[in-house]
Amino acid sequence: MHTLIAAALDRSRTTILILLFLLCGGLMAYIAMPKESNPDVAIPIIYVSVTLEGISPEDGERLLVRPLEQELRSLEGVKEMRSVSNEGHASVTLEFDAGFDAKVALADVREKVDTARSKLPEEADEPTVTEVNVALFPVLSVGLSGPIAETELVYIARRLKENIEGIAEVLSVEIGGDREDLLEIVVDPQVLDSYGINYNELFNLVSRNNRLVAAGSLDTGAGRMSMKVPGVIENLEDVMSMPIKVVGDSVVTFADVAAIRRTFKDPTGFARINGQPAIVLEVAKRSGANIIETIDQVKALMEQAKPLLPPGVEVSYIMDQSQEVQNMLNDLLNNVLAAIVLVLILVVASMGMRSALLVGLTIPGAFLSGILLIWLLGFTLNIVVLFSLILVAGMLVDGAIVVSELADRYLQQGQTPRQAWSNAATRMAWPVIASTATTLVVFLPLLFWPGVVGQFMKYLPATVILCLLASLAMALVFLPVLGAVTGGQARPQAAAPNATGNAYRSVLITLLKRPGLTLLGMLTLVALIYVGYGRFNHGVEFFPDVEPESAQIWLRARGDLSVQEKDALLQQVEKQVIGMPEVKALYARSLAQADGQLGADVIGTLQFQFVDWHQRRPANDILAEMSQRTAGIPGVVLEFRKQEQGPTDGKPVKLQISALDPAQGEQWVERIRGEMQNLGGFVDIEDDRALPGIEWRIKVDREAAARFGADVLSVGNAVQMITNGLKLATYRPEDATDEVDIRVRLPGNWRSLDQLGRLTLNTPAGQVPLSNFVDLQPAPKVGTLRRVDGDRTITLQADLAEGARLDERLRALREALGDVPAE
Repeated sequence: MHTLIAAALDRSRTTILILLFLLCGGLMAYIAMPKESNPDVAIPIIYVSVTLEGISPEDGERLLVRPLEQELRSLEGVKEMRSVSNEGHASVTLEFDAGFDAKVALADVREKVDTARSKLPEEADEPTVTEVNVALFPVLSVGLSGPIAETELVYIARRLKENIEGIAEVLSVEIGGDREDLLEIVVDPQVLDSYGINYNELFNLVSRNNRLVAAGSLDTGAGRMSMKVPGVIENLEDVMSMPIKVVGDSVVTFADVAAIRRTFKDPTGFARINGQPAIVLEVAKRSGANIIETIDQVKALMEQAKPLLPPGVEVSYIMDQSQEVQNMLNDLLNNVLAAIVLVLILVVASMGMRSALLVGLTIPGAFLSGILLIWLLGFTLNIVVLFSLILVAGMLVDGAIVVSELADRYLQQGQTPRQAWSNAATRMAWPVIASTATTLVVFLPLLFWPGVVGQFMKYLPATVILCLLASLAMALVFLPVLGAVTGGQARPQAAAPNATGNAYRSVLITLLKRPGLTLLGMLTLVALIYVGYGRFNHGVEFFPDVEPESAQIWLRARGDLSVQEKDALLQQVEKQVIGMPEVKALYARSLAQADGQLGADVIGTLQFQFVDWHQRRPANDILAEMSQRTAGIPGVVLEFRKQEQGPTDGKPVKLQISALDPAQGEQWVERIRGEMQNLGGFVDIEDDRALPGIEWRIKVDREAAARFGADVLSVGNAVQMITNGLKLATYRPEDATDEVDIRVRLPGNWRSLDQLGRLTLNTPAGQVPLSNFVDLQPAPKVGTLRRVDGDRTITLQADLAEGARLDERLRALREALGDVPAE
């Protein structure tokens, strides 16, 4: 180290120039580094989904899930394979081992899915393969609400989506609450019967008249002419003039028998913001884009669009991650400035103004040098990096203070400034290096933390290590050069020790006289601390329970409720909590069917932001008041959930129950739930079993149907006329980005179970009632089916009560359950 320090002192101008380059480079890196909320972590999860409208959960498991599982289970590195089958949809989620190669895994999954495609029903949509990426999650949610028609609100959201996606830093915009377009043809069944229209004939006629025919070109020798046969449906007039029945010279079109309208498919939920109908734009930024600049551009665009919106439409920001990042940046700047001021005050009091200024300069120097190194490694300025910079702020001046104090002493002894700083840096080099190394080795193992959490947290040790190395360079290289160049005189001798110093000296002398007893006392104190912590500790949690900025209310209810009935229950809860002064942007959403992250009995959610923490009560008190306000609402169970910090995987208690006999598995679930309630300490217990209900099964007597010239397909088409409608074709209007289904269905007053028995089929034997060969039978409803590694599985989850410890509660639960059978 002596050679390095001497070389730096001999080339003081070059060293100072390097320091200036580091400071300027660090400042430019701080400005240029992308600011974002969450680190760009590769989550080892790939999601495969496939849809087949109208398929039951049992058929979806047999026809969609199992063929995909058979191909995907041969992949290497798969830690767990979870499958879900519900009405009209099936999915397989693959969780890989930590450290997987995302690109290779994604390519392998797509290859296996392509192989399994031939085993899936032809009617199924093309399977989609999606990689889960935290960096692609929404960073801003923009709510549009107001007392206007839903159709107008949806079209406004779509126009805004196109404009927002035109911003270079924006990756995509999803519309929460968007409705799928539909061209609905409503026909009276009696009119169809009078014309003798057959469903298969209707489908074939429409399909054959909605074709893009490549007619080619004609070369006559005198020129080349392109030929075109325009046959694709482009607008409502094309549908109205479509022939659906031809008898001799007579042609029957849709205009003769039906009413056609452009509308939306049946709703799967409703959304409101502060009690008004709403649509939400969820904005995701590109990887590496600056979250603050991106959201500022989106907000600027929304400000430009506000004067053009219809009267009454309000724009609100439900979720804005840039605020959290901006607050962290402000905290970082405040901490750095506070550290510099405090160091100046302390060092001025003990070592003088000149030494204080030199030591204080090492703090921004180490910070900016560390930020430059972080930028060179390709890191973004995310929350973990910002927290690490704040954490390391108090560790950057230790070496500089030691070197500066020794140089000041050498100056007092009459050495020149160059000799004093050179000797001080050389003398304290290895002690300072050893001191820094002891801190580095504490953080070094965190770089090899496995799993998703390790990928998330690796930014902390990397940032701390780089900043400490930068502080080491500041203390041993740049600080001595600055001290030698600026010169200075020796500080006067310190006054005699005060009362505190004398007391410390006497205690130290006493302890040094009895080293054995001192060591024994220290070891005893350490042992008592360990024993006390083991006996009275409050458990372990990954992230502390800090004051949240948002919260949610989950509504749970059971029964075959329609989406309108679920929304009515949600509105009752919404009315009780709306208007609270400590809550802003109350976002309510009812669900026809909960997604995989929510329980099967969740019918709606209320999401809201709190006002600033210094302007309100604690979140627990606010949620307690909400619980009191909503206590009298019958038919629902409410679960209040605060914002979770850091990477999370749901509730802390998660048990998976599998059994060869599904009935036995449900019995064990009931037993475990009962034991949890008896033991206490577990709250908000839930499981993902199918909700009790009734489904209607249409039993077709194939032999009897064949006598009338009917079959299962014709019966299914008749039933579709009552439910979602019979899909005839698709078309792409100019104002739509996706293809729009053309469906024919019966009027609203015909869509009931009673009318199903009155339907007739046009067969070669004439008009035949369905009741001649169809029997409508009630049966227990089969809800969502879940599988883990190929076996049907029930997942039971629970939160912990206040003060309960996870390890202790699980140990008590194991003892209460006794021996659990392996199968």
